[in-house]
Amino acid sequence: QVQLVESGGGLVQAGGSLRLSCAASDRTFATYVMGWFRQAPGKNQEFVAAISRSADRTYYADSVKGRFTISRDNAKNTVYLQMNSLKPEDTAVYYCAADRRHSNPTSYRYDYDYWGQGTEVTVSS
Repeated sequence: QVQLVESGGGLVQAGGSLRLSCAASDRTFATYVMGWFRQAPGKNQEFVAAISRSADRTYYADSVKGRFTISRDNAKNTVYLQMNSLKPEDTAVYYCAADRRHSNPTSYRYDYDYWGQGTEVTVSS
């Protein structure tokens, strides 16, 4: 079972940037579709972005399109989420997730098999 560990969260002012990282323990990382989700206080978890195994396809929620970029380095077993032009409404706990069963990036949380513990992002106005 792969273990996922997120890092890079913190407090940032509106308009600023953060880069989240998610390191996987499994050397089969390259066989997983990877995704990022988030959950704001008092709200349901929502999809943010996903990337295919070879990074040739990406998929974004409309709310982050043009501001966030998902990428991966299979040699380092790591997926990234570059977040620019941050808004207070981006405040949430961000989770990375791994999907071992599908080949296309998906926004459906139940397609993902493994989850990290989350990293908190707070955007002040």
